Amino acid sequence: MTLNLCVLTPNRIVWDSEVKEIILSTNSGQIGVLPNHAPIATAVDIGILRIRLNDQWLTMALMGGFARIGNNEITVLVNDAEKSGDIDPQEAQQTLELAETALRKAEGKRQTIEANLALRRARTRVEAINVIS
Repeated sequence: MTLNLCVLTPNRIVWDSEVKEIILSTNSGQIGVLPNHAPIATAVDIGILRIRLNDQWLTMALMGGFARIGNNEITVLVNDAEKSGDIDPQEAQQTLELAETALRKAEGKRQTIEANLALRRARTRVEAINVIS
């Protein structure tokens, strides 16, 4: 038995295929989803989506949004998403270093919040390419 997973951003369909299992980062922690999972709707945090296809795991960096699970269908609507294979490791590392610098230089509450969010996004992208399957 499989699940139908659809990952959408405002501009494109990132994933639309059958999967065996997923592990999703939500605002209250990670959840694993197997076939016949109880129906839920949840907020999706900035974090990693792990997708199992048979014996292979794939990773994707998600940038926050919502997910709906029910009837063996999972719809994930996020601000942005990148498959780990599409992320340039050098660019991701440079972005992480820039985000760390921006956080150190942040002045005021607003700049600090924005810098923290940028750092979380950058860390997630680096983590997505470094996850061991």
